Amino acid sequence: MTDTKPRPVADSITAAAAATESALRFDDPTDLADARRGFVTALVPGQVHAADGRVVWDADAWQPVLNGPRPPSANPSLWRQAQLVALQGLYEVVPGTYQVRGLDLSNMTLVEGQDGVIVIDPLISSECAAAALALYRSVRGDRPVTAVIYTHCHVDHFGGVRGVVSEDDVASGRVPILAPEGFLEHAVDENVYAGTAMARRAGYMYGAALPVGMEGQLGAGLGMTTSTGTVTLIPPTREVTHTGQEEVLDGVRLVFQVTPGTEAPAEMNFLFPDTGALCMAENATHTLHNLLTLRGAVVRDPRIWAGYLTEAIDLFGDRTEVEFASHHWPTWGRDRVVELLSVQRDLYAYQHDQTLRLINRGLTGAEIAETLELPPALERAWNARGYYGSISHNVKAIYQRYMGWFDGNPAHLWPHPPEAAGRRYVELAGGPERLLANAHQAYDAGDFRWAAEVTSHLVFADPAHTEARELEAAALEQLGFGAENGTWRNFFLTGATELRGASAVTPTETASADVMAALTLPQLFDSVAIRVDGPRAWDERLSIDWEFTDTGDHYRSTLANGVLVHGPGPARDAADARVRTTRAALLALLGGAAPGDLTEAGDLAVDGAADTLDRLTGVLEAPDPGFAIVLP
Repeated sequence: MTDTKPRPVADSITAAAAATESALRFDDPTDLADARRGFVTALVPGQVHAADGRVVWDADAWQPVLNGPRPPSANPSLWRQAQLVALQGLYEVVPGTYQVRGLDLSNMTLVEGQDGVIVIDPLISSECAAAALALYRSVRGDRPVTAVIYTHCHVDHFGGVRGVVSEDDVASGRVPILAPEGFLEHAVDENVYAGTAMARRAGYMYGAALPVGMEGQLGAGLGMTTSTGTVTLIPPTREVTHTGQEEVLDGVRLVFQVTPGTEAPAEMNFLFPDTGALCMAENATHTLHNLLTLRGAVVRDPRIWAGYLTEAIDLFGDRTEVEFASHHWPTWGRDRVVELLSVQRDLYAYQHDQTLRLINRGLTGAEIAETLELPPALERAWNARGYYGSISHNVKAIYQRYMGWFDGNPAHLWPHPPEAAGRRYVELAGGPERLLANAHQAYDAGDFRWAAEVTSHLVFADPAHTEARELEAAALEQLGFGAENGTWRNFFLTGATELRGASAVTPTETASADVMAALTLPQLFDSVAIRVDGPRAWDERLSIDWEFTDTGDHYRSTLANGVLVHGPGPARDAADARVRTTRAALLALLGGAAPGDLTEAGDLAVDGAADTLDRLTGVLEAPDPGFAIVLP
């Protein structure tokens, strides 16, 4: 099945593309002019390598495709966005402020101070961050990094920090790291607790297994894709706790606005009052953003998001000459900045308010997604187009936020899981042949959504059914070719790839050693608790007093009824065992090291029942980074 080639682009997809070209202002040169403005130099060649020689970023991969005519297998609006975000290099925003764009999913911004340079958001990978800093220094000289700012707690805004600064520089106080209050807790929570599942789905979302090309990966709307280098983390040394807080870094003044619960649970915007440059983090970009990212996360609050954008206009609008963000390109001119922020504000407020209105009329999330339309002014605004988020999945997220997963119909209260439902749907259709006949009719009629849904039931009933897998792959492929949203395209095409027998790899290990090392003790034991295989542990009863010799901490963990309960200790009653160890050894245990090996190495000592630790580790389950998505 891996040799199956894409089918020709369907006439309905071609017709929809033509309608998009007629409806939108593709002759408007503003965004391209802004994206090219201030260009200084590019990374040539555009590859970034890891220490072992593998390529972790290839900015040149998209150029042969995007520099040619638009293929029929690409939505024209997404094609335009890809051409904009694929531009890479060093750009001057205002004198003394530079951005490196196109060397990862996100941007790295550099602000020159009295003695060196402040780095804002050092990308995902240390290799890409180092390459970005080197590109800047090739033009501006070997200025030392004098401060680092994390705008928020997503990995593409801190993961490359060790590429620009060392831990010794930070520990000595020479280089402060600023972040919004709550940054560390949320950064490690997101990348550890459900990190394996999120990373697996991120492989779909960013098209990690797709070839770059006309029938493959054409970006993710927010950027092209994610780099695959080393994710690092150095904890912040200073917190921004309140709006109006002012700081001076390397002689540069900043005024902050904290925006928790917007695009991230810990996020902040800030103004450089001496230059009029406003950093909007990821709260205002050139796309409709996600309220619930397809890789999985906590649902974001569009009401609060819109409110903070209004506040940003009130706080900074009269003092701003240029707005820049952690993705995409800047916007120059006070009036244009206010217009951008206003459109973005109205975009999130409209989705929130109208979804609630329709909820209160009795519509479900799926029904609202098919019903809600944006006002014409927002529909025409390029920065409100759904390249990364979409109206369809955003309004379902709002429904979920307020109403949960259940739509109120009791027939949907206890549905069958996919495999059981698949067998029943195949039987209901009259067998595989009749179901496939219906799916072929839908495909031929251009109803690719129904063709994919119908064949998915047969695939889950019989995953070895070659014809069903190929027809579903073909339907998903057409949906991908027609998608304006980059992440939808990647999901559809990656699903087709796996149905045809290839494996979609997980792009980046976000639960890296640095991220794990930043966990607090409660978070560390939480990460143990979520790995307990409940049924295997039903009859286990054990307790351990932990003494961490490197930190002096004492902790008690108790396993009963398949639940690992933990807290500061020791408790009043005696434990089954007392373990003397270090945080590093506990992390090694979580990584699969055998207790006996750690004991022999002198990293761990057990008093009491010698088998207690083995009994605990024996019921821990390793997460599966390659679990099935389009197959049972």
